[in-house]
This record gives sequence, C-alpha cells and structure tokens, in this order.
Amino acid sequence: MSIDALLETPSLGPNDYASSQEVRWCPGCGDYAILAQMKKTLANLGLPREKTVFLSGIGCSSRFPYYMNTYGMHSIHGRAPAIATGVKISRPDLSVWVITGDGDGLSIGTNHLIHAIRRNVDINIILFNNRIYGLTKGQYSPTTPLGHPTKSNPYGSLDNPLHALSLAIGCEATFVARSIDVYQKHLGMVLERAAAHKGTSFVEIYQNCVVFYDGAWDYATDRESKFETILELEHGKPLIFGKNRDKGIRFVGVEPQVVTLGNGVSESDLIIHNERAEQPTLAYFLSRMHHPEFPEPIGVFRDVARPTFDELMDARHRELLAKRGGPRDLEQLFHEGETWTVEGDEAAQPGE
Repeated sequence: MSIDALLETPSLGPNDYASSQEVRWCPGCGDYAILAQMKKTLANLGLPREKTVFLSGIGCSSRFPYYMNTYGMHSIHGRAPAIATGVKISRPDLSVWVITGDGDGLSIGTNHLIHAIRRNVDINIILFNNRIYGLTKGQYSPTTPLGHPTKSNPYGSLDNPLHALSLAIGCEATFVARSIDVYQKHLGMVLERAAAHKGTSFVEIYQNCVVFYDGAWDYATDRESKFETILELEHGKPLIFGKNRDKGIRFVGVEPQVVTLGNGVSESDLIIHNERAEQPTLAYFLSRMHHPEFPEPIGVFRDVARPTFDELMDARHRELLAKRGGPRDLEQLFHEGETWTVEGDEAAQPGE
C-alpha cells in the first residue's frame, strides 16, 4: 500500500460522530431527531471531528456536546455564545457550533446572544425552541404563548412571547433560518446551509417536549394541517402554500394578505422571496408571520455576506504587528506606552 493511501483520511459516517455516552433525554423528545440529523450533516460535509466544537449552556438541549464525538464544552447558563466567540477568535480554523434553547438563549443568555449575532462572529447558533423550560420541570419560558398554563403559572402566562428570528434579524444577523425537528430532510438542508455560511448562522428549530408541552407545534407537523400552516421558503420563488399549492401571500399597500390563486390572482401578484436582500425588511416581515393568521415560514430567511468579527480582529492584529515591527515580548509590553516610576521615600521606616 502506498504512503498516500495510508495517509488518506477515511470518510466518516454519522455513527462516527456519536460519542460513547448514553443519550439521556425523555423517550420521544425532539432532541433525538435533531441529534440524528446533526450527525448526518457533519458526515455529509466531511467535517473532521478534531476540527469541530460544540458548546452549550444549560438545559435539555445543552446536553448535546456529551453525545457528539468531537470537541465540546457544557458551559454555564446562557454564556455559550461568549465562549464560542473566544474559541473562534483563537482558533479560526475550527467549525464552532452553539447549542442552546429558548430558556438558555433567550432569557439569561439574551445579552450574549445578540452581541455575538451583531458582531457576526463565524459561528453557528442552533436554538431549540420547545416553548417551555424542560430541564427545570415545566416553567413558562420566553417563547411560551400568552395565556398558556404552566407549572409556574397555572392560570396562564402573562408574558408576551419573544420571537427568536425577529430578535436575530433585528440584530442584523447575516444568516437566519428555521426548521422543525421531524422535518429531517429540510432540517439537514438548513444545517448544511448554516455550516457553509461565513458569519453568524442563527437557526431556530421547533422542537417538541413530550413531557411538559407535548403538541406545542402540532399545527406545523400534523399530516393534514401542515400544508395550510407552514410555508417553505425558496429563494426567488413566490410565497405559495396549501395542499394544492393554490394559496399565497401578497401585499395590499403595506399589509400582507392571504389570497387564493385564480379569479384574477396570479403568482406574479405574490411576494417573491429574496434571502439575499441587503436590507432585512422582508426577512423581518416573514419572521412576524404566525399561525393562525398566516402560515409560518420555514427555511432560509436571510443569507447575506458581511465581514466577520474574527476576520476583522485578525486583520487588526496583523496591522498593529506591522506598525510595531513585529511581536513584542512581555518585557517590552510592560515598558511601552505611558509608564511612570513611583519613587520611594528614603526617610520612610519599615512598616510605615
């Protein structure tokens, strides 16, 4: 066998990305489907395990790094985006993934989330949204619908829910997408698109918690209803949905309207999806379309190019090194810039 053949990296399958740890989620949890698709995605992309990092905060979803045969860290509540930023800046060659939930990422972690997004750090943020706190046994979360009863608020939540994609787009996210745990083919497409994007990729996944909020997304997954409640986005294509593909969305002035094709209404009257629009106006509008008034969009909302934070940081570092004639040693750093000397008092006695 030749040396080249010996050195050739063997292709990895999904099972090669599975760790030896026992997966400990509740039977039927949507996290299993996401885990399975993530392993398939990494295999399809051929990402080396030693070049891949999964970072998480606290929550059911945040057990994810244990189950991946890659580098990873189960970090502290809501701080995974900050840790991921440090990892990417120090090791730009790594593929960095943040796994978070609606509780972890949109409550205590919101501040870190929005700043990672606005900086456009080259990381992939995957937010599992099950509309409930699962790990801590069923309290209402930032995405729980208004009026929904939970263990911590049995008479119904009084909090207006936060919409994850609207928040991300408001932070000028360069890649925004949504999928659903049981839509395996669609989820795979979204994850591959996210991995290929240069900059912050923000993906929301509708995920079912079978114990504390079973059926939260039934309208989006039911075989009969999903055609009327979900709209799959395609770049350059009109916003069409329905079991017979006979319904669409158009603007009447500045207001959106659901219409039926025919009787004077054609595809040319409908809104054309443009995920590459520089201005995020259309993407934000799509993020505000919610069931039952409108079908909810899934797919890629926005995918635009912008310099990444880690690229800008590296360029700044190289520029400063060039200006200063190369790297400084520690002694030089201590004595450059504004320094001063504090003279001792010769008359002072020991202990004074």
